[in-house]
Amino acid sequence: MKKFAKSNAIWLVFILEVIIFTIANPRFINPSNLVAISRQVAVYGIASVGMTFVILIAGIDLSTGSIITMVNIICAYMMVNWGMNMWLATIISIAAATLVGVLNGFMVSTIGIPALIATFASQTIFEGISYLISGGMPISGFTKSFNLFGKASIGIVPVSAIIMIVCFAVGSFILNKSFFGRYFYAIGGNEDAAELSGIRVSRMKYLIYALSGFFAGLAGIVMLSRTGSAQNTAGLGYEFDVITCVVLGGVSVNGGVGKMSGVVAGVLIIGSLTNGMILMDVSSYTQKVIKGLVLAIAVGIDCLSKKRQTS
Repeated sequence: MKKFAKSNAIWLVFILEVIIFTIANPRFINPSNLVAISRQVAVYGIASVGMTFVILIAGIDLSTGSIITMVNIICAYMMVNWGMNMWLATIISIAAATLVGVLNGFMVSTIGIPALIATFASQTIFEGISYLISGGMPISGFTKSFNLFGKASIGIVPVSAIIMIVCFAVGSFILNKSFFGRYFYAIGGNEDAAELSGIRVSRMKYLIYALSGFFAGLAGIVMLSRTGSAQNTAGLGYEFDVITCVVLGGVSVNGGVGKMSGVVAGVLIIGSLTNGMILMDVSSYTQKVIKGLVLAIAVGIDCLSKKRQTS
């Protein structure tokens, strides 16, 4: 039982959270609310796949939120101002997000800028670019067919949730069934040893940050479709929510440890926590305090666990 509880602790926390919120407000377990939660967590979930890869190599990507914003703005701008086909605008927007990831990889791997500084610089740059493109004004008025990604459903299952599930499946396959996954774990465990064993660490970092940009871009498309309006603050602070989901899911900030299944649980916990607090009329400021505490506790537990292993 102890072994089971330890290996599934994150899922037990999620079940406990659901029970608590259901007792506090029975509407929480309502099918319509569960569907709403699945739509809400889709953006976190999709972006967390790329962030998982980054944190697995002991990196960080603070540009996630600004990439989400940039994709919102440029995709909406191309559809509304240029009359571009939604599929072409979507592909170009996600490609631009991937290129931002490549830029992050270049700064981190080739130039040697610490990931924290490199991705913070990208965050600032592309947040500014989003304002320049939109002039600080929201963009709306694109076709109803674009609702496919964020508002449409297949049966009772939202398309956005299906996209999230596919992304998690792809992420799990990469980590568990491909040599890329083995390389990610090796780099996070000991970068120098990985280099000596023949892994091209520099190239892997390019790939990892490009994947982070790709998944953040896809998350931006889903958000734009769900909200129906491109805002200059669309992705503000999302990087911290995504990092919280990943770390809470058991991915070590020290690198080399973590599973995609744990990240799924982390996403569900944060999504349910947000929804439950809204139903209980908890103020947005209090929500920020609670989420900050959750992140601090998750990282603290990870650091204490690392100390015990090395002592």
